[in-house]
Amino acid sequence: MATRETLPKDKISPEAGAAIAAFYPDAVAEVSKAVQEHMVVVVGMASNPFVRKVRAALTKANVSFHYIEYGGYTSQWKKRLAIKLWSGWPTFPQVFVNGVLIGGYQDTENRLAAGNLLTK
Repeated sequence: MATRETLPKDKISPEAGAAIAAFYPDAVAEVSKAVQEHMVVVVGMASNPFVRKVRAALTKANVSFHYIEYGGYTSQWKKRLAIKLWSGWPTFPQVFVNGVLIGGYQDTENRLAAGNLLTK
């Protein structure tokens, strides 16, 4: 699996590391805990059509999921940014299955169509 390069920890000053650690850790902890406790987790935001679509698709497929919402386009964007930095996924929704980030709406739709949403 190809991954995007990230800055090595030894190239981050202690001050910058402290600022990173202090950037909305409550939001990251909430999502991390939910991913550990629920088979399917959708992290989203209000007014995003793709968040609505993924929730509707999961509901139609009778897949139970835990939903966490952080604001809309003009609110709670820093919390959403912290989650993006944590997961490495640049958009919402973020869909986790069995503790694994599978992607967003289209990725979820593809897995639902293939019948393998709940497999790793």
